[in-house]
Amino acid sequence: MRIVIAEDDPLLREGLALLLRAEGLDVVATAGTPDALLEAVDAHRPDVAIVDVRMPPTHTDEGIRAAVEARRRRPDLAVLVLSAYVEQAFATELLADGSARLGYLLKERVGRVEEFLEALDRVADGGTAIDPEVVAQLFARTRPDAHLDRLSPRERDVLALMAEGLGNAAIAERLVVTDGAVHKHIRSIFAKLDLAPADRTDRRVAAVLRYLNDAHRRA
Repeated sequence: MRIVIAEDDPLLREGLALLLRAEGLDVVATAGTPDALLEAVDAHRPDVAIVDVRMPPTHTDEGIRAAVEARRRRPDLAVLVLSAYVEQAFATELLADGSARLGYLLKERVGRVEEFLEALDRVADGGTAIDPEVVAQLFARTRPDAHLDRLSPRERDVLALMAEGLGNAAIAERLVVTDGAVHKHIRSIFAKLDLAPADRTDRRVAAVLRYLNDAHRRA
């Protein structure tokens, strides 16, 4: 796995690089600005870019914009975005064009090394990794939605874990239920959210986007 790190805080940037190299991963470049990130992506053709949301010069959304541009240049690039806070507009923007090879984690998650590395592997393998705290806060803001009100508490639990990027087996293990029970809950979620089997979109992604987008509208 070839990795580029874009983070304007030198201590965190170098700390991340040291952590990943200690795990045997190949950090091919580090960057402190969005422009430097794009140059590194062009020069090194990494598999994954780890990108801070807030970067110079305004420290607002430069990291997200750079990540979007990096994906435009290299559509197969996996992107794991780090943020100090839950910023739901950025979460929905990241997922707007599909969730493959995308992750959104709070920076505090980096200190939980096992969870951080698991999320990095999931994104690199083509999956999704959304921080549980992001999911929890967005869920809390979307419960008034009529469609989401149709879901049972257990179905909300399953959808939250789907949003984190977990597959059926991992969801079953987390909730201590059978794979069959998870499959049944997911079928029910699709039905209650009016996501038909004939839909051309990925229904798992559509289910997650349904409440992420609703949260963004209500903010």
